[in-house]
Amino acid sequence: MRRISNAEVGLENGQKLLFSAFEDNGEMWAGEGPRVIRSPVRFDQTFLDAPTVHVSVAMLDMDSGANHRFDLQAERVTASGFDIIFRTWGDTRVARVRVSWLAIGSVAYRDNWDVI
Repeated sequence: MRRISNAEVGLENGQKLLFSAFEDNGEMWAGEGPRVIRSPVRFDQTFLDAPTVHVSVAMLDMDSGANHRFDLQAERVTASGFDIIFRTWGDTRVARVRVSWLAIGSVAYRDNWDVI
């Protein structure tokens, strides 16, 4: 369990269209084997340290003629942002993916001050 001891907890969320590959016959739609998309997200305001980030699929458009295989993760989480990672493999054909994300962590509290 992560305990947040600061008096202020920040939440930031958003959605991101990772790709739309079917229009131009992109790699996620036309390719085979291991494929990966890495997409950076930068927070509007910096957290005090790396927040907890949850990512989920908001929209998924896949070919019905192949197996549906994918892995979705948040990687390289820092106080200022993270990377969304979408992977697929084999004969899976992915046309479009939109991801929702939520970051929760400590933020600066206006009554905090440093004593020297």
